[in-house]
Amino acid sequence: MIGSLQRVTEAHVDVDGSRIGSIGPGLLVPQFTLAADTRKGTRPSFTPAAPPEKGEEGRRLLGHLLEYARASHSPVASGEFGAHMRVSLVNDGPVTIWLQVRAQSGQRNLPPETAQADDVMRR
Repeated sequence: MIGSLQRVTEAHVDVDGSRIGSIGPGLLVPQFTLAADTRKGTRPSFTPAAPPEKGEEGRRLLGHLLEYARASHSPVASGEFGAHMRVSLVNDGPVTIWLQVRAQSGQRNLPPETAQADDVMRR
């Protein structure tokens, strides 16, 4: 899983013209995204990205991450998995943190998706 966090003074996300989430000062996870390889050429390659059939696994992992975040922090808002979203933010700093988590089987006897979400939130 690849994602990023940005420190913001405020942020919000709109889907189909409706505001579905907003926060004041805090951390924004603007995307857990396709893995684009931009090392050569003028267009990104999506060869390292997960195949579309892995989408449900990503949806479950994001759900676990949001549950963990909501249990640990307040407030937590989110977008809509798979939707075309308009994310607006005001960077604070700017501070951007790159996250990359690889599956680790058997981590503290948690299901892999919970272990990954736990690992992301502890960083």
